[in-house]
Amino acid sequence: MNGEYWEPEIETMPREALLRFQAEKLRRTVEISLRSPFYGRRLREAGITPDAIKTVDDIRKIPFTTKQDLRENYPFGLVGGDMKDAIRIHSSSGTTGHPTVVVYSRHDIDSWANMVARNMYMVGCRDTDVFQNSSGYGMFTGGLGFQYGAEKLGATTVPAAAGNSKRQIMFIRDFGTTCLHAIPSYAVRLAEVFKEEGIDPRSTKLHTLFIGAEPHTEEQRRRIERLLGVKAYNSFGMTEMNGPGVAFECKCQNGMHLWEDNYIVEIVNPDTLEPVPDGEVGEMVLTTLDRTMMPILRYRTRDLTRIIPCECPCGRTHRRIDRIKGRTDDMFIIKGVNVFPMQVEKILAQFDGLGSNYLIKLDTVDDNDIMTVEVELDQMMSDVYPELHEMTKAIQRALKDEILLTPKVKLVKKGTIPVTEGKAVRVVDLRNDR
Repeated sequence: MNGEYWEPEIETMPREALLRFQAEKLRRTVEISLRSPFYGRRLREAGITPDAIKTVDDIRKIPFTTKQDLRENYPFGLVGGDMKDAIRIHSSSGTTGHPTVVVYSRHDIDSWANMVARNMYMVGCRDTDVFQNSSGYGMFTGGLGFQYGAEKLGATTVPAAAGNSKRQIMFIRDFGTTCLHAIPSYAVRLAEVFKEEGIDPRSTKLHTLFIGAEPHTEEQRRRIERLLGVKAYNSFGMTEMNGPGVAFECKCQNGMHLWEDNYIVEIVNPDTLEPVPDGEVGEMVLTTLDRTMMPILRYRTRDLTRIIPCECPCGRTHRRIDRIKGRTDDMFIIKGVNVFPMQVEKILAQFDGLGSNYLIKLDTVDDNDIMTVEVELDQMMSDVYPELHEMTKAIQRALKDEILLTPKVKLVKKGTIPVTEGKAVRVVDLRNDR
């Protein structure tokens, strides 16, 4: 490591050398994958062997992998390593059917920890920092992923886990926490509790926040920074790809560097599955390159993003992806219009006086689809109804401009909408219940 880079040779590797490195690792990944029941069948049917991989572009010969493939081959159908070398199992929080499962070797855990440490170092976290993790532990990867990364970095680590906001604040103050990991919706909630307790977050030593796990807008990120007095860095990860650490912002905050020594990224049209040009939004497809137990090839993430085409001023050569625009399976259609929850969040973040919690309800009344946006106020006062009425109308107009239809807007008292410790529930579709 040096002043700016955790692993300078890897992070600043010339593109041509990086592409050759990827091709070598892809051949090894195919070799391991052929030993798994699932990929053994699929790759042989497609005539794919390690020798078929000459360049990174040859990845397009390999069939896509979907979440359904992982579920149908639950629990160990994609394992290409020897199970005696397995030291960890994580799974998704799937609510229907089998969850998606990932099995790790010692090498896989060490590689993952190093990648998270690389991310934390990139934004200025050092072994002198106190890192507090407000993410859930257990089968969810967010907790242990950041835990291992912070310890690899050498930071003093506080495994606070999710929830209990007053205790989180007590730890921040008493332990001198400087860096915090939280999902965006919980970061806003934590700011609200700081305010309720009469404590200014700026009076603490907290200066850096790592956010991810749920899509959020730039407006939401800037709001979090204002509320907590920190720099908030966007991250991307998913259980199937290890967990947190797959991609991360540098200090420039202009896209997330996706670590191409560990992954191959493709952006494809979700309908045709053909690649789209850099700069164009499409579905992200990822391939692991440094897993010895359970590699995954050309995984359709359902996440919508784009490759940022220009070079980053930070000097890192690994390509950047834009913040996640939404998921193909998060999008809902109402009155023929495609809508993503993040479009709604983007508008709500522009209005002062609104709380962080909102809920989109979809229903059918007299054969007509109705969209209602419920959003909490910071506080509800009985003598400001004219102002609330005007705010409601202003929100409706702004939403119409953004999503091309006019939803109902309902301003509700703070605490009305249930708060979850995990990813926030933003859409409730009641249309199929009628």
